[in-house]
Order: sequence, then C-alpha cells, then structure tokens
Amino acid sequence: MTKMFRCPVFPHLQDPCDPGLSLSPGRSVMAEPDYLEGDCDELIKPKKLSNPVKSSRNHQDLHRELLMNQKRGLAPQNKPELQKVMEKRKREQVLKAQKEEQEAHKKRSDLEIELMKRQQKLEQLELDQQKNEEEQENTPEFVKMKSNLRRTKQESDGEERTT
Repeated sequence: MTKMFRCPVFPHLQDPCDPGLSLSPGRSVMAEPDYLEGDCDELIKPKKLSNPVKSSRNHQDLHRELLMNQKRGLAPQNKPELQKVMEKRKREQVLKAQKEEQEAHKKRSDLEIELMKRQQKLEQLELDQQKNEEEQENTPEFVKMKSNLRRTKQESDGEERTT
C-alpha cells in the first residue's frame, strides 16, 4: 500500500522518495537507486572499485612526498620524462649529423676535392657575371654610350698603328 503525499512546492508530485519525479531543492539531479536502505537484503549493493595504483604503498609515499614538497614550495628538480627523452633524441640527431659530415669529409678523394674547387670557381664566376649585368642595367644610358665611343676609338687607333 502506497502512502499519498502532497508536496507543498510541487503539488503535482506525489511521492518525494521517487527519484524520477522529485526535484526538490535538497536533492541532487543525479539518478538515485530505486531501492531504499534496508529495503531488501537480497539485492547486491554496488561498491566503489579500488584503484590498485592508488592503493599501492609506493604511490602513497610518492603522493605524500609531493604534497609535502608543494607545501614547502619546493618544485621537483627533475625534468619530466617526456622532456628528457626529447632532449636526448635531439642531442643524438645532432651528433649523428656531425658524425656523418665528418665521415663524408674524410672519404673525399683528390678528384672529388678538385671537382669541388672547380665548382666553387664556376659559381663565383656566375655571381660576378650577374653583378656585372646588374651594374650595367643600372648605369645611365650616357655612360654606356661614352664607354662604347672609347672602345671604338681605341679599336680605330689600334688599326692605324698596325698599318
């Protein structure tokens, strides 16, 4: 037999213990079990699962130590593991690149060295030519004409001397 109850705040609600209907200010919005304490002893009541990491002695000691260090204002001096690994990888890459460069330099034969020198000379000549072309493009027209006149005059003087 159910007991009829009228809620003064929400008159349309009849049973305040019914979690699906009750929204009184003192109650939470979360779902509540549909059984009452001591209602039925046959039901298996849920238990909170224990976390094996938190229950371990090492974890508890470490947590206690961290809390005490935080209260004292001491930050852990060690870097995080990820940061250590990343720095180690970067260092290894730099060392590997340096080693490869040294090996490549040692293995060069006389022919390769000579070819490298020639290549550098050719590149230098190309750069010089580009600079000269840029300078000629930037020079005014009258300077170009004057140099052309000098050249033609020198050529004509050279022909007269040879004859």
